[in-house]
Amino acid sequence: MTQPTPGTPSLLRAINDRAALQALLERGPLTRPEIGAITGLSKPTASQLLARLQEAGLVVLNGIREGLPGRTAEVYRLNPAAAHVAALDVTPSHIDARVADITGTVIGEYRLPTPGRPAGNVVERVRAALDGANAPADLRHAVIGVQGAIDPGTGKLGYATSKDMPGWHIPDLVATLSEGLGVRVAVENNVNLVAQAEQAHGAAQGRQDFVLLWADEGLGSALVLGGRLHRGATGGAGEVGYMPAPGAPTAREAGRYANHGYQALTGGPVVLKILRSYGVRGTTFTQAVQNAVQTSEGTGKRADNARAGLRDVAARLALGLASITSVVDPELIVLTGGTLMAGGETLRELVEHELHALTIPRPPLLLSAVEGNPVLAGALDLALATTRDEVFSSTLPV
Repeated sequence: MTQPTPGTPSLLRAINDRAALQALLERGPLTRPEIGAITGLSKPTASQLLARLQEAGLVVLNGIREGLPGRTAEVYRLNPAAAHVAALDVTPSHIDARVADITGTVIGEYRLPTPGRPAGNVVERVRAALDGANAPADLRHAVIGVQGAIDPGTGKLGYATSKDMPGWHIPDLVATLSEGLGVRVAVENNVNLVAQAEQAHGAAQGRQDFVLLWADEGLGSALVLGGRLHRGATGGAGEVGYMPAPGAPTAREAGRYANHGYQALTGGPVVLKILRSYGVRGTTFTQAVQNAVQTSEGTGKRADNARAGLRDVAARLALGLASITSVVDPELIVLTGGTLMAGGETLRELVEHELHALTIPRPPLLLSAVEGNPVLAGALDLALATTRDEVFSSTLPV
């Protein structure tokens, strides 16, 4: 492919096209004079640009704007049908799917239950989830969040057992999905996608160096360094559930993927057991954490016990975070997952207090600010960013 010469008319046109498309994405429908003012183009050049983008199917008319000085102005918008993307969140019990157009407008959502040993191979299951979400035939890109991570050296899913991800441990997973679905597919660790969402529009917005801790049934983390997600040589950066922790069994005693390390110290089932030992009731770990917080706000022995139980949980969470903080020295730590979100500000403050007592760096700790399913949100952000970059660069000369 011949590289375009800097400053050539074709390259300048492409740069202007991209600037106009970005403006329409960020600001919504605009008139020709508004596009000209934003891009710094003259009226004739702006008119040629819009005609070019309309012909390419990237921009469409959006009606007439009346009441402005001079003649009535035509309004243009980004063509929603220019591209469609999908986001999927795969768990042992279900697959959540979300489909959106290039503007980010969600056009379909669906949950496919996958209880026990699900029927069909992974391609059939993902296709069923996409069909349920009314994915169009021209779907351009799908990002799939999974428990575990793709090893770039082998192409296989690692850091997850067949119990966690039944049917997903196959050779060339990404290529198999892409070919089977007829769509370009990316498979990403679910906690990394949560970090993507937090950086785009959550608690870590504008931050270049932060750590995200996901404390739920299992433990996971994501590292963003210099504004970029750090995946590691085998894709396992942030798999802190397996990190050795004082007082917890190691892989040597328990087995490589068994319950050991940080996971055994403060995973969801352990949190439930700890709080019950302090007299806190609850059938699930999230319910127990919520009950502990509510009880701790009262007075008397039960309140004292609940506060002690929460401090115990916070100390365990802080112990693992101290190892990460000492090595990475992040400017921020984002807390999320069932345990931490159920504990709210009460548990956040306790974890922050315990962490700052253990480490020289004292980064602030913030709760997640992403609503709904953060894995889907991050997957959709990633799919849209990649696809928009391709579409907005489609007029570049070759």
